[in-house]
Amino acid sequence: MNTIVETSTNWRDYYELTKPRVVMLIVFTAIVGMFLSVPSWPGAGALIFGTLGIGMASSAAAVYNHVLDARIDILMMRTRGRPLPQGKLTEKSALVFATILCIISMLILVFLVNTLTAILTFTSLIGYAVVYTAWLKRATPQNIVIGGAAGAAPPILGWTAVTNEVEAGALLMFLIVFVWTPPHFWALAIARKEEYAKVDIPMLPVTHGEAYTRLNILLYTILLVLVTILPYLIGMSGVIYLLVAIMLDAFFMYYAIRMYRVPDDMELPMKTFKFSISYLGFLFAALLIDHYLLFQLSI
Repeated sequence: MNTIVETSTNWRDYYELTKPRVVMLIVFTAIVGMFLSVPSWPGAGALIFGTLGIGMASSAAAVYNHVLDARIDILMMRTRGRPLPQGKLTEKSALVFATILCIISMLILVFLVNTLTAILTFTSLIGYAVVYTAWLKRATPQNIVIGGAAGAAPPILGWTAVTNEVEAGALLMFLIVFVWTPPHFWALAIARKEEYAKVDIPMLPVTHGEAYTRLNILLYTILLVLVTILPYLIGMSGVIYLLVAIMLDAFFMYYAIRMYRVPDDMELPMKTFKFSISYLGFLFAALLIDHYLLFQLSI
């Protein structure tokens, strides 16, 4: 009898397959979407089961991504230490694990949250695991721009888990993550340009060169600055969020400008990539804190 436990008794390997740090950020943006969808408390049921369902679906997508990329991961320094390239798990056991996560997440969302959230979550999972990983990633240097829609979906998923509707606020948070994704990932692509070229992945710095990619990072960062001001301009958030957003945007612009003007600094792209992760986390935390304080002041 071939079971997951027999394939590997080290559950840490399965945990690593889920890309826990990435999933934590994804789930956090979904939780912020839940809280911002209503003036007050979103409800324990939606918060608990929505978070669980979205988190498990995101984990499933991450595992499918590992399986589809296993053959190129072994050739890249950044990914060769993952469980599948190291032979700690088989692709079959990983697929079984991902499918179990996917099924359970859909059951939770359909029966304990709402059907709309389940449909959107499944669409996002397919968008990332299949459309992006299996096709776009290898088809076009705009892969991360187009495929970024799947990664930007969690705030919408969190919003619909509470309201069962897709509204303007959810779409604005989606837009923030969508615009953030290219400069975030292209910074990594510059740092790992040779590795992507080695495995024939047409990332922008591989196909169009670093100078063009650095320019695009700067342009997208400028667009991101404009987009992150919108929640304040439309009354979705207050001064606290605005001040934090301006501060974070200033740092991101600093990194983007330096990357464009100082191409010889080989450590800067990875520093920019790491900062961009903190940037998104702090930005959404500011949205959450601002929303909560505005609610307290209104009662």
